[in-house]
Amino acid sequence: MTHNVAILGASGYTGAELVRIIATHPNLRIAALSADRKAGQAMGAVFPHLRHLDLPMLTKIEDIDFGDIELVFCALPHGLSQAIVRDLPRSVKVVDLGADFRLRSTEDYKRWYGLDHAAPEMQPEAVYGLTEFYREPIRQARLVAGTGCNAATVQFALRPLIKAGVIDFDDIICDLKNGISGAGRSLKENMLFAERSTDVMGYSIGGKHRHLGELDQEFTMIAGRKLEIMFTPHLVPINRGILATCYVKGEAEGIHAALAKRYADEPFLNVLPFGEAPSMGNVTGSNFCHIGVIGDRKAGRATVIATLDNLNKGSSGQAVQNANLMLGLDETEGLMLAPVFP
Repeated sequence: MTHNVAILGASGYTGAELVRIIATHPNLRIAALSADRKAGQAMGAVFPHLRHLDLPMLTKIEDIDFGDIELVFCALPHGLSQAIVRDLPRSVKVVDLGADFRLRSTEDYKRWYGLDHAAPEMQPEAVYGLTEFYREPIRQARLVAGTGCNAATVQFALRPLIKAGVIDFDDIICDLKNGISGAGRSLKENMLFAERSTDVMGYSIGGKHRHLGELDQEFTMIAGRKLEIMFTPHLVPINRGILATCYVKGEAEGIHAALAKRYADEPFLNVLPFGEAPSMGNVTGSNFCHIGVIGDRKAGRATVIATLDNLNKGSSGQAVQNANLMLGLDETEGLMLAPVFP
């Protein structure tokens, strides 16, 4: 069976990545694409790498007929999805790639994003879209809230360890290296090639990064008490990818064993042999996440490293993975392509 889907916000990086993935998906058909500022243009004109595909013209959201649409991907800027999702027909399933429904508390949403929630009545039905940990609720969901790419990477590294109680909850430090595409496609002076191409820059330092809202929410829930990690992201001069280096206290081989056990049957999460560190380049363009554990020279300390493609497993690939479950398809459909290397 072929399922008709729409992509709202198709002119951004995550929208283009959705198109690239769904183009070879055996059971999804792109029936509508929206991009308000580029309405009336062909997708291949906005993204020439997609020129070979037979795609609908870009249009405004209000001009889309949702009568034959089964599922909508919202790849819109933060703050725009809430009102749009609220007005969609109840028969349409939704995967929101933005932050509009990630935080269960609307007060937390306002704290981290500075906006009043436009559809608070819908928040209780939103399922957090970290597929490997919310698989069954996602199958039954009408609305799934995709995770932040940084939040997903750190959770893949740490969630099983917090659940198993094999690390010190009060001494967790995460240092992230992020590709430039994580900042989106809109023009920003500090993202110009001349300013970023030979530079590394920390940002949102000191607990200010918005994805910490998700990490606080999820880790506190798992731990059964307040749990706040130290977290510093850095922009590095690459197009895409996230590498999270997490410093923890605990027995290194036991930490590796806990991760290997939890992810043994997960198709997209690969735990490397003990002592092996993952590389961003080995997951680029894919829905895979690689995780490594390295023991420290001092007993009782370990480094856990997780890496994924922020536009794929960190966003659009994860969104398709969730859509597959929501539509009753095999979770891996359209997502088993190998990473691009070199």
